Formats: sequence, C-alpha cells, structure tokens
Amino acid sequence: MAPSFDWWGKDTRRGTPVVVKMENPNWSMVELEGPSKDDFLIAGESPTGRTREKARGKNAKQLTWVLLLKAHKAAGCLTSIGSAMVDLVATVRRRVASGRTDEDDADADADNDVTGKENPTVKSRFYSCIKVFLWLSVLLLGFEVAAFFKGWHFGTPNFQLDYLWASPWGFKGAFGWIYSQWVLIRVDYLAPPLQFLTNACVILFISQSLDRLILCLGCFWIRFKKIQPVLKPGDEDLESGEKGYFPMVLVQIPMCNEKEVYQQSIAAICNLDWPKTNLLIQVLDDSDDPTTQLLIKEEVHKWQQEGANIVYRHRVIRDGYKAGNLKSAMNCSYVKDYEFVAIFDADFQPTPDFLKRTVPHFKDNEELGLVQARWSFVNRDENLLTRLQNINLAFHFEVEQQVNSVFLNFFGFNGTAGVWRIKALEDAGGWLERTTVEDMDIAVRAHLHGWKFIFLNDVECQCELPESYEAYRKQQHRWHSGPMQLFRLCLPAIIRSKISVWKKFNLIFLFFLLRKLILPFYSFTLFCIILPMTMFVPEAELPFWVVCYIPAMMSFLNILPAPKSFPFIVPYLLFENTMSVTKFNAMISGLFQLGSAYEWVVTKKSGRSSEGDLVSLVEREQKHQRGASAPGLEEMKEEFEKQEQKGSSRKKHNRIYVKELALAFLLLTASARSLLSAQGIHFYFLLFQGISFLLVGLDLVGEQIG
Repeated sequence: MAPSFDWWGKDTRRGTPVVVKMENPNWSMVELEGPSKDDFLIAGESPTGRTREKARGKNAKQLTWVLLLKAHKAAGCLTSIGSAMVDLVATVRRRVASGRTDEDDADADADNDVTGKENPTVKSRFYSCIKVFLWLSVLLLGFEVAAFFKGWHFGTPNFQLDYLWASPWGFKGAFGWIYSQWVLIRVDYLAPPLQFLTNACVILFISQSLDRLILCLGCFWIRFKKIQPVLKPGDEDLESGEKGYFPMVLVQIPMCNEKEVYQQSIAAICNLDWPKTNLLIQVLDDSDDPTTQLLIKEEVHKWQQEGANIVYRHRVIRDGYKAGNLKSAMNCSYVKDYEFVAIFDADFQPTPDFLKRTVPHFKDNEELGLVQARWSFVNRDENLLTRLQNINLAFHFEVEQQVNSVFLNFFGFNGTAGVWRIKALEDAGGWLERTTVEDMDIAVRAHLHGWKFIFLNDVECQCELPESYEAYRKQQHRWHSGPMQLFRLCLPAIIRSKISVWKKFNLIFLFFLLRKLILPFYSFTLFCIILPMTMFVPEAELPFWVVCYIPAMMSFLNILPAPKSFPFIVPYLLFENTMSVTKFNAMISGLFQLGSAYEWVVTKKSGRSSEGDLVSLVEREQKHQRGASAPGLEEMKEEFEKQEQKGSSRKKHNRIYVKELALAFLLLTASARSLLSAQGIHFYFLLFQGISFLLVGLDLVGEQIG
C-alpha cells in the first residue's frame, strides 16, 4: 500500500523506499530513499532547525536523481534516433546499390498476372513530364539563388525594376538584363495561366471537400438517429426444422494462384452455419500453376469427405479473368436452383453466422438486389502502410458506403463479402469482362435497372491488406483506372436510363467525376505541380489556407472512423498526397484507354490469420490427416515449399520508384526556393511532402524485404 502523508503537517505512515528502474539494462537499479517523518517537519517544530536543513538536503538529492534519470532517458532517445538514422542510411544504400526500379520489366513478379503490355513510349510519357518539371526547377533555383545574393528581392505584386537599368546600354550587366526579362515573362505570360489553373484546382478542391463534409454529416446523422437495416422475423424452415429464413444459396470463391490463403478461406466458408441441403460452395480456381491446382483440388476433396457440399471448377481458357471466371460459373445448369449467390475473394474469412446476418434482409423485399458487408483486416497493425490503408478503408465503409446505402440505396459493390440476388445479376446483364472493375460495373448496371442495395456496417468479414508498397500500388492502379473505363462505357446508358434526374446526377457527377476523376486530378496537380511552380513564379499565388487549413480539416474528418489512428494523421495526409501520382496516372490511363488501363495484377497475399483462425485450422488439419491424400501429393507439397523458399530469397526485394523520387526532388527544390521569399507554411509543407515522396520512392513505408 502506498504511504499516506499529510502535506501540511505530519506524515501518517512511515516512509518507504522508492525503486527506480533504468531503461538501459547495463545500468544497475538505484534505490532512492522515500520521504521520512523529518522531511515534513517545519523548522518551528525543532529547537535547533536542523531537521528542516536535513529535509532540504534530502529533497535536493532526490531532485538531482530525478534530473539524472530524465537526462538518461533523453540520451537514450537520442541514441535510438541515431541508430535509426544509421539503419535508414544503410537501407537506402542497399536500395540504390541494387539498382532495381519499377521501370524494370525483367523484375516483374512471376506470381502476378498481367493482362497486357503497355507501349514503353506511352509508359514513359508521364515520367518524362515530371523530369522536365524537375530539371526546370533545378535550373530556376540556381538562377534565383544568384539573384538573391545580388540583392534582387522582388515582392508581389509590386516590382521595383528601375534600378536594374544603370549602364549606358540600358541595363546593369548581362545577368541583370536576363533576370529582368525573366521577371517580365513571368508577369506577362506565365503567371496568368498558372493562376487560372490554380484557381480552378482550388475550386475543385473546395467542391470535393464539401462533398466529404456532407458525407461525414450524413454519417453523424445515421449514428445520432441509430439508423440501420432491421431484420424481419423469419418462419420455421420446413426441411431443416430451424427457425429462420433459409433459401437456396450459392457461394463462390474465385481465386488465382492463391497458394497462401486457399486453406483458411475454404475452411471458413465450409464452416458457414447454413443448412447443407440449401448451400453449395463453388471453388472457382483460375490458377495456371499445376501444383497450386492440385493443392486446392485436394483441399476441396478433404472437405467433401467431411460432408461439405463443395465442388471444384477450373477453366482451361482464362478469358476475362475474375469476371470471366464468375460468368463461367453462373452458366452451370444447377445455378437455376439457387436464389442467391455470395461471393468471397480468396483471402476473405467470413464468420459462421455471415449468411444468417445477411440473407434474411432479402425476405419480403423483392426490390433488394445486393447486401454488402464491411471488411475488417487481420494485419492492419503490421506496418505503417497497413495502418494508413486502414484509415482510408475505414472511412470508405463507415462513411461513404453507409451514407450512400441509407440515403440513396446505391453504392459500389466491393467485389467480395456480398450477397447478390441472382435475378438482379441476370437482369443487369450478368458479369462482363469489359473493365478491370467488374464489381462496380455490375453494381452500376443493376442500379440503372432499379435494384436497391443495403450495406451492413455491423457485419464484418476478415481479409488482408497489402503489406508491400509494390502490391498496394498495383492494386490502387487497377482501382482508379477501372472506374474511368467504366465511366466512358456507362455514360450513354446512364443518360438514357429511366432513373430519376437526381440519381443520374449522383452517378455522373458525384460517383464518377467528383470522387473518381476530380479527386486524383487536383491532388496531384495542385500539390505536386502547381504548388512547386508557384515558388518559381511567385506572381501566381496559392493561398496558405489551401495548403494548411483545408487539408488538415479533411485529414481530421477522414480519420474519425478510425480514432485509434489519430497519431498517424500527419503521415496519412502526406501519404495520400504521395499516392496521388499513382492514382492520377491510373485515372489518365483509364480515361484515355492507354495500355496500362487493361493491366490486371493479382494482389499478393501473405496468408495471415487471426489467432482463433489458426487454432481452428490446426484442429481441421488433424482431422484431415486421418483421411487419405492423393498419391504423391505430400512429396509434391514439400518440393513446392522448397522451391518457394529458394525463389523468395532470390526474387523478393524492395524497388526504387522513379516517379516518386523525381517528385521528391522537385518538391525539395521548391522548398529551397520558398526560403528565399520567406514563405513559412509553403516551405514546411513542401519539405515534409518532399521527404514523404522520398521515403515512398525508396520503398520505406511497407514490408521491408531487402
């Protein structure tokens, strides 16, 4: 029990020693003497006054020890920062020495599946434009530094150019004449179009920010009013004898070379709590690796022996990829016996009650075509990259999907963890292979035919986040190029459709233009091109509130659905601006139908599971070991694992991303130029944003491989 003291008189208990543990294990523990009775006696209580002097000495001694402890802690922090910097420099040296960049086609991962090759000339145009801005900024920085040391400080909008004209030839030296001409060119020719583009991007920025604010207010209203879909009570099922609503449900698991996650995914879905007579599971394997095919086929065979109603399908001709895979499965003759279809990607692990919490929403609601569940992530705290992704996706599900579901009965299908009414799929025209976002495509077409959607924020399905920047970058490219492809294809159908004018406006302006086109456009153009250029053309001004206040407010709103991520609010803001280069490039590719718009890459999985999933997986493996396996399959597994270990040590590596590095140097150059004009807010933003691009360009934000 802690000692009790009367600070204005005497102590009520005898003092006890205080033990202080040093953080450095090489230091010994130091025991400080705790307050004693004499420490709290005033001088008047002692005839000689020595007690008070003794107390002062002890307090001073304890204060000295406390200061020493604080100093040791500070020294430990400085030491850790130093060691971290040394490790960072060593990592950077290894990355640079490896010489592997994202432009090297020879280093493409053999596990990733790409639909087409892009023309190298088209692929390098975007990078060439960035390099032009970079070299121009370096040249102008040297030019401005020379003028600065000559004492030529030009303010805006008032310029004092008269004192340059001092020589008999009408100018003060050759450099002075060149600089004066450069200033006049800036004022007359460069500043007006740059200022116009700046103002246009600011208007787009404000429009998108208002949209984000309205979505957050809608989410607040939903929480305040506790609005959520309500299940209707079900009757007793005649066949199973269970009370509830148990229609015929088809479950599809599309996968392609998913050797890391196929076991846990199939196991989770086979454990769904649903009458077996009313459930059929299709494993739609598009793997082109023979060993992976055999492993998945054997896993299906094991679950068939356990009594699961599960079938294995493999396509020889893999046209259309995921959309083609789903379309082929829906053409099976037995599908006509089923009313609903649930879709789970290979890394998704639904809880046993998933169907019981989603399918009953269709009861007595003939207009309902889709029930979408929320994603949760088993590896959201794995590294900085997964933490930042969790912030983004938490806002997407908590705010965007939920608000659109409640107020519009429409949102983009997430491609997995959802249940479709098969009649709605058929009415919309079925799965089409025309874009890389087949899930959004089918959702838009179903919406145009009058079907309604429900999003269940309280029903979660576990999955994985990409842990490496390379995998995340490729995923984001597909997610941002596909909507632009779809917009070109769907625009005539949207205009001709019989839905209301408000729904047409929502689809065209809000769903496609504002959130899929304008957002990546102004993010890249405003913060990566215009802001650096205004440092070299100061006559075109970018208000400080655009650089500071609005981005801070938007980051605050984005992070609200993930309150535990508040310490990452600044890295999140910087990283989102950094990702704008990838999203802008993808948006342009999809809008103008460039080669990379048709690029399909299977997102790399690590096969992570929660602790409960691992325990259940071990139990299932023990059951399966009692059954017979295919001849030679165990030996094939061992050989396959050896090959994987060899291949991973040779192929896995972190890359250098040249576009991000070029933009990093562009922003850092512009930050140096901002020092000459003493623009504080702009300098700090450019500096930290440049460092963010530098870290991402050196692939230091995700999984560290080597």
